[in-house]
Amino acid sequence: MARKRWSELGKGRRAAMVAAGIVQIALQLAALRDISRRTPAQVNGSKAGWVAASFINFAGPIAWFLRGRKN
Repeated sequence: MARKRWSELGKGRRAAMVAAGIVQIALQLAALRDISRRTPAQVNGSKAGWVAASFINFAGPIAWFLRGRKN
């Protein structure tokens, strides 16, 4: 499958890509905010490691919410 330019994509595909980008950014911002508000004792592992992991598309922020926080 050949790569297409943005202008060659249909409206539905463009909308889906924009929506996915918005979700990714929202997840990352939520994870970064939550990391910054927790003490090191409330985090599984290092805070710096989780900040770095939050930049991994979708998987990083989701992993933070599932595994990074101590309840």
